[in-house]
Order: sequence, then C-alpha cells, then structure tokens
Amino acid sequence: MSHCYAQMNPIFQPAMRLIASITNSNPAVVTTTFAHQYLTGTIVRLDIPQADGMEQANGLTGAIVVTGPTTFTINIDTTTFGAFAIPSAPPYVNTCAQVVPIGENSDILQAAVQNILPF
Repeated sequence: MSHCYAQMNPIFQPAMRLIASITNSNPAVVTTTFAHQYLTGTIVRLDIPQADGMEQANGLTGAIVVTGPTTFTINIDTTTFGAFAIPSAPPYVNTCAQVVPIGENSDILQAAVQNILPF
C-alpha cells in the first residue's frame, strides 16, 4: 500500500491529484484516488514514475473530458503503452503517479475558483 498524500481542498485550484489507474485505450481513461474537481477542457500533465509502468505517458499533456467525479478521459492514445500499475512491494511503494493541471482550454478561467491567498 502506498503512502502518498494529496490535499483534498488546497488553496489553489485546480490541484494536483494522485492517479489510481490509467487504461490502455484511445483516449486514455484516468481514475484519481478521490474527487478531482476538474472541468472539461482543463489541460493536464501526467507525472508517472518509472516504477508505476506506462512510462511512455510520463510528461505527456492533453485536454481532458470529465466523465465522473474521479474519472476523466485525456486525448492521449495509450493502447501501445506498458500497463499502469501502482507498486506494492519495496522499494517502490511510495512512488506516486500524479496528474497536474497546467492550463485551461477556455476563454475565461473557469476552473481557477479558489486562487485567493488567505488573509
């Protein structure tokens, strides 16, 4: 079992989320470990450690289409990539794959709803 953590409601939104799974499909379906709160059109980067497999997707970016509270599709074809798997044996138990929002395909910032520093 991994010991990776992500804050559920950070000050800055949209926030990084931990990846629970990625399918080998076109488009790829990404499942996060808890609700991602992303909007369709958010552009994200996949950060996948080598130990988690699917290293071909590491660093790739794409626009997403939200399909559920913890799922979205990303316009990346992963059909020929290695399988994604979270390691469960030492020394790789704390290598955590992440999805990181980097932009938005929108005329206005719709997803950036909490980017206000607290006083």
